[in-house]
Amino acid sequence: MNSRIVILGAGESGVGSAILAQKKGFDVWLSDAGQIKPKYKQVLSNYAIPFEEGKHSEDEILKAAEVVKSPGIPEKAPLVKKIREAGIPVISEIEFAGRYCQAKTICITGSNGKTTTTMLTYHLLQKAGLHVGLAGNVGHSFAWQVAEQNFDYYVIELSSFQLDGMYAFKADVAVLLNITPDHLDRYDYKFQNYVDSKFRIIQNQTKDDFFIYWSEDPVIQQELKNRTIAATCMPFAYGQAPENGAGINKDTLTINWNKNTFSMSIFDIALQGKHNVYNSMAAGLAGKVLNIRNEKIRESLSDFRGVEHRLERFLKVHGIEFINDSKATNVNSTWYALESIHRPIVWIVGGVDKGNDYKELEQLARDKVKAIVCLGTDNKKIVDFFTGIVPDIIETQDIKDAVRASYYLAKDGEVVLLSPACASFDLFESYEDRGRQFKMAVREL
Repeated sequence: MNSRIVILGAGESGVGSAILAQKKGFDVWLSDAGQIKPKYKQVLSNYAIPFEEGKHSEDEILKAAEVVKSPGIPEKAPLVKKIREAGIPVISEIEFAGRYCQAKTICITGSNGKTTTTMLTYHLLQKAGLHVGLAGNVGHSFAWQVAEQNFDYYVIELSSFQLDGMYAFKADVAVLLNITPDHLDRYDYKFQNYVDSKFRIIQNQTKDDFFIYWSEDPVIQQELKNRTIAATCMPFAYGQAPENGAGINKDTLTINWNKNTFSMSIFDIALQGKHNVYNSMAAGLAGKVLNIRNEKIRESLSDFRGVEHRLERFLKVHGIEFINDSKATNVNSTWYALESIHRPIVWIVGGVDKGNDYKELEQLARDKVKAIVCLGTDNKKIVDFFTGIVPDIIETQDIKDAVRASYYLAKDGEVVLLSPACASFDLFESYEDRGRQFKMAVREL
């Protein structure tokens, strides 16, 4: 029997998968077309896992019984097509690790808010004294933790790319926050393909599992009409809380589950802003179905510190507040950012456009944005759309120039908001890199 597993990509998920595969007795080989970071190279050497970098040796890769692919490598890549043509299964790290995981999984997806909700849910479970790991898009590799830790619970943030490579994996608690157009370049510019990808979060669920979702989301509403849901449904929305679910009424957040009610004032929630109230309802519901006590849920929702690069209010310079929202890599994320600020904004925007439609930002930009500072190698689409809507538009291709320009455009009491609505890969390694460089440039003012 062929026991060869090939891992494509040597980031956190790839290296974790390689460690787990080796531990389970597979013949492992790892291949990365780029240069592997020194810290990961060191780990591979320590575990004596054979690897290559700077190329993909097709003849070696096509000997695999199964391939674990990094979520960053698109299906359209010629190598992935060849692997599939050879009839070799291609799976994600989450699918692979799930085979060896006995722990309960709380899996969270959505176009926006998933990192905040994941971190908040993890915080809640930790506070309750549960033995819990944090994995997926945040935290450490799920596979690596399954190989070397023994957690009872995992809170896992899942992107659509990770969900695409999952087949037998099941979430015990699935959370779907919202669905708005994103990553359409990876889905043949067909929104339904992306929607189907997000709904993989509930695949394989049974009546013993839970599905937590935002019931006001029009896309989710429509999809639920066309699907049979096996799990117990736990909707959340503004308005009266359902019998099993969450709601907001007269500034009170209420969660009902199994004839047990939890409530607290929305003004006591640590994360302010309408979108964060949704995130808090989702995390609170996950806590309830895991039978966490009300006082622990209340404590967690009221003392959570937030997520770096997500509406991070981190510094004031001469009365100008600088907000780092580098994690806003799509239009809808930026909509939430603009909507939550009630002072004049100098908005830093731009990067790799993923098929953005800026129409939904038009009214907010008219009402709130006094100037735009573009930050990207190609800003034409942004300039064309917002000319005549925002009085001042400046183009930059360097974070220091962008920060300096925004500083000169803003006045005491106003806000400079980095909320790019685009991916970061034209000028930065990642949205984290973009956020950190932004903060460094602000500190140097």
